[in-house]
Amino acid sequence: MKVFVLGATGYIGGSVAVRLMTAGHQVVGTARTPDKARMLGARGIQATVASFDDLDVLARLAKASDAVINAASADERRPVEALLAALRGTGKRFIHTSGSSIVATDSRGESTSGVHDEDTPIEPVPEKVARIALDRRVLDAAKEGIHTDVICPCLIYGQGLGLNPDSVQLPPLIRYARETGTARYIGKGENVWSNVHIEDLADLYLLVLERAPAGTFFFAENGEANFRDMVTAIGKRLHLPVDSLPVAEAEARWGVELGRLALASNSRIRAKRARALGWKPHRPSVFDVIAEMK
Repeated sequence: MKVFVLGATGYIGGSVAVRLMTAGHQVVGTARTPDKARMLGARGIQATVASFDDLDVLARLAKASDAVINAASADERRPVEALLAALRGTGKRFIHTSGSSIVATDSRGESTSGVHDEDTPIEPVPEKVARIALDRRVLDAAKEGIHTDVICPCLIYGQGLGLNPDSVQLPPLIRYARETGTARYIGKGENVWSNVHIEDLADLYLLVLERAPAGTFFFAENGEANFRDMVTAIGKRLHLPVDSLPVAEAEARWGVELGRLALASNSRIRAKRARALGWKPHRPSVFDVIAEMK
C-alpha cells in the first residue's frame, strides 16, 4: 500500500514509517521545512513540505494514497477533519493516534486503583474532553465510508526509528537529572502509567493497518510502572541521587500538560483488543531500556 503518514518526522510517526517500509509498504509524508523533507527523502520517504495549516495539500496527499495514518497530533482537529473529508466514501483506511492521558487522573504523584480497557467508561479530566471528542469523531467516520480506527498508546519508551529518537515523558526527566545532578519524581512518585516500547507500538500500527475491523479503538500497552521506580532506575543508571520534586515546581518547569497531567498522573490501561487482534509485544521492558541507556 501507499500510506500517507502525517507526522513522519516525529517520534511515533517516524517509527511507524520505518516499520511500514520494512513490511513492503510505500510511505509518503510531510515536513515543515525543506531540510526535514530532504532528510525524510534520504530515508526512502516521499516528502512534501507542508504544515497543519496546508489543508489542501494534506487532502491531496490523502486522496493519492491507499491509507492515511495521523501520528502528528492527538488534539489538532482541523487537519483530521480535512483528511476525513478527503477520504469520505472511498473505503480507505484512516488510523488516528490518541493518547492514554484521556484516562489520566489529576492525582499529583499519588497512586490510584482504576484500570481501563477499551470497554471501561471514561471520566476525563477537563483538559482531555476535546481529545476524546476527536477520537469519537474519527470512529464515527466509519459510517461515512472510511475505514477508521484509533490507536491510543500510553507512556512510550525506547529509541525512535525515525528522525526524532525521543519520546515525551522519560527524556525530560533524564535531561533534568543530567542538568541538576538529581533524578526527581513528582510528589510521592507513586503514580502509575502503563508503558509500551516504541517498536512494539509500531508493530501494532502495521497490524491495525492490515487487519483491524473498521470503527475500532485500541489501547496499546505492555506493562506498567510507577514514576518513583522509573526515576530511581534513571538515578541508578546515571549514578545520581534521587529525590522528590514538588508539583508546583514541575508545572513551572514543564507546564500543566507535561508537568502535572503526564508526569504526576495515573494512566493505567489494558490493550485487550490489540492482543485479541494478534498483537504480541515482546521488546525489552522500560527498566531494561533505562539500564542500557547511554
